[in-house]
Amino acid sequence: MIYDRFKLLRDERAALASLRAPVLAAIDSGSHDAMEKVLSAHPGFASRALAEGLAHLPRGPQAAAEHFAAALSDERRHLEHRLLWLGTLGNNAPFVGLFGTVLGVIKAFHDLAESGAGPEVVMAGLSEALVATAVGLLVAIPSVLAFNFLQKTMRDLLSETEALGQRYSAVRTPHAR
Repeated sequence: MIYDRFKLLRDERAALASLRAPVLAAIDSGSHDAMEKVLSAHPGFASRALAEGLAHLPRGPQAAAEHFAAALSDERRHLEHRLLWLGTLGNNAPFVGLFGTVLGVIKAFHDLAESGAGPEVVMAGLSEALVATAVGLLVAIPSVLAFNFLQKTMRDLLSETEALGQRYSAVRTPHAR
């Protein structure tokens, strides 16, 4: 999941970076046709969302803005795909490890009670229990770090796309072609 989302967001970041200058140039030119050409020539969620708003511009600025916002919301769902699982895994893995630790400690004391042996029996069980804790942390820490990084990256991409849309809507006129 981490690799899949990282790769997707890296590709989207590159697509948005290559889109930014041409979109700003098209905005400065005031040409609807120039904007259409730029958006159709670039891949990525930002181009798709901006193109959706641009396609509805003949209906008026409000319709264009609403379609852009709706398209951006659809794209957000695509970008967020599987991040919920990553966040859930990161938040719950320590509890799974802790559960394994508790079971290991119970087993260690149970073995001690049945065997009547010394602390060696407890030590072996505690050692196994601590492995469960370590595994839980080894899963949780990278998952939480990746989740936070990917969430921040996604928010930055969406924010920059919204800013481009707002720049375009600030200077365009409904019939500019």
